[in-house]
Amino acid sequence: MAKTIKEINEKIKKGEAVVVTAEEIIDIVEKQGVKKAAQKVDVVTTGTFGPMCSSGAYFNIGHAKPKIKLGGGRAYLNDVPVYAGFAAVDVYIGATALPDDDPRNKVFPGEFRYGGGHAIEDLVAGKDLKLAATAYGTDCYPRKELETLINIKDLNEAVLFNPRNSYQNYNVAVNLSDRVIYTYMGTLKPNLGNANYCSAGQLSPLLNDPCYKSIGIGTRIFLGGGVGYVVWQGTQHNPSVPRKENGTPCAPAGALAVLGDLKQMRPEWLAGTSMQGYGTTLTVGIGIPIPILNEEICQYTAVKDDDIYTQIVDYSEAYPQGKKGSLGEVDYAQLKSGKIVTQGKEVPTGNLSSYPKAVEIANILKEWIKKGDFLLSEPVAYLPGPDTGYTFNPLKERPVQK
Repeated sequence: MAKTIKEINEKIKKGEAVVVTAEEIIDIVEKQGVKKAAQKVDVVTTGTFGPMCSSGAYFNIGHAKPKIKLGGGRAYLNDVPVYAGFAAVDVYIGATALPDDDPRNKVFPGEFRYGGGHAIEDLVAGKDLKLAATAYGTDCYPRKELETLINIKDLNEAVLFNPRNSYQNYNVAVNLSDRVIYTYMGTLKPNLGNANYCSAGQLSPLLNDPCYKSIGIGTRIFLGGGVGYVVWQGTQHNPSVPRKENGTPCAPAGALAVLGDLKQMRPEWLAGTSMQGYGTTLTVGIGIPIPILNEEICQYTAVKDDDIYTQIVDYSEAYPQGKKGSLGEVDYAQLKSGKIVTQGKEVPTGNLSSYPKAVEIANILKEWIKKGDFLLSEPVAYLPGPDTGYTFNPLKERPVQK
């Protein structure tokens, strides 16, 4: 029998909702079957905690006396450049932004000790951050220089806005070359010395709703330790990749754009991260509740690591040169075992995403819902899915300018 989100919310308010994590639903479905599990369980919680480069925060610094117009000038937060082209005192700081004097990869591999992700973490932690700005001056905004300290508690609005988070599946990165390489997938040893992946697998939000039957614009989520929302499909959202019979994609597919009140969040779930030889990013905690509206959705949430496959990709040549192809396919149970076999060689694996933290997020969200502190929201629109014909089209190869 089908349920509605409204009916599930009424059960949450009464303390009667049955809420389990994406780990727990696997055992329930195996023992009781999909039909009984769908009748019994109301919500399945998911979680993921990993580096997500397409992240950032915007806020309004308030007006100084005399007033200053940052738009058209330059502004820095703890020496990290912020984008100020919105208005007089609205700014956006991206997770990968770097101080102007960072040596980057001039001394290779660069250490990238502090960037936008670290500044966001410091802001959420309640630290004072140095704001420095220069402007050209106008009649209504005459000030040309500003240097002050800002603190999140003094900001009217501070919002985390991440254009692409919670990627649905991702590559396994390896290195076929004879030298160490440094990538956003971590350090890769030469000659297939290691294989890095980045996913919570069976706990990952979009792998538990592979065809976007419950997650959409307006879905309320756990974001960075606070409450946030899905506001759009993420950049590079590509639901049209090949899929298995269970609906899970075999390569990078969907993604989410998410937004939430930064003042609610905690540095435990928003961590500035340095990637040697690559740059900085932000490690983000996301948890999404999946309402069990019918048997189909219940079946999706019972997915196991050995039911989810992804591609092994060479990051020394194929990936940087944009060459198509894969070295093979592997499931997440194999990845989590600590080793895989590719090109006839046994290769140790490592996960950039924390599975224990993903479990913790799923359990926190579970408790919020059981206590009645978190109600589900009805999406106003669902994400473009594999049946819509929506395909991500990257820019075509362009001729080299001579």
